[in-house]
Amino acid sequence: MLAGNRRFAEGKEEHPWQDKETRESLIDRQNPDAAVLSCSDSRVPPEIIFDAGLGDMFTVRTAGQMIDKSVLQSLEYAVSGLHVSLLVVLGHQHCGAVVHAEHDLDELVEHLTNEITNTRTKEEIMEDLDQVIESSSNEFLKNVGISVWQARMAGLEDCDDYEQVHIAHTIEQLVTSSEIIRDAVAHEKLMIVGARYRLDTGLVEVLSF
Repeated sequence: MLAGNRRFAEGKEEHPWQDKETRESLIDRQNPDAAVLSCSDSRVPPEIIFDAGLGDMFTVRTAGQMIDKSVLQSLEYAVSGLHVSLLVVLGHQHCGAVVHAEHDLDELVEHLTNEITNTRTKEEIMEDLDQVIESSSNEFLKNVGISVWQARMAGLEDCDDYEQVHIAHTIEQLVTSSEIIRDAVAHEKLMIVGARYRLDTGLVEVLSF
């Protein structure tokens, strides 16, 4: 996948496995090498940035690679039904979902701060903020805003850092929410990798946590 990404970044795409013969060979079956959970951003289509072809990867895309039941079950199918050995959680530079969640988080903090009373200090409100976020009906806030909040609690204030923390948080969500994924990782049948696509260079960075 990284070799394909280098070709893409260098403008040397091969566009493999996109011919009539490949299409016809995949009519009755598929055997993708990897599953990719990525952002829906129009600038980050996985098959293009990895210079991949038909049948190469099983992709699930949501804004900010947010996870819900349908996303989770789709990835579980890739793991248990298609037996992919690699799951890539792909975030990207200048993610609009992160910016949106950051704005919603700031509004929430401002709202809660305005409700400070003599018996409830700002510090006490901030301590409970993660619980408020997780119970929110705002999906951006609940799925991505919590990552921004965790980053800030770690002393990080840069959007690049927010994006990386969100990728790590997404991986944590996958493992804790899915017994199928957790079991596959534990038995070394599946590797989960966090990665971040840079819009400015076209390159995908593999992250280490």
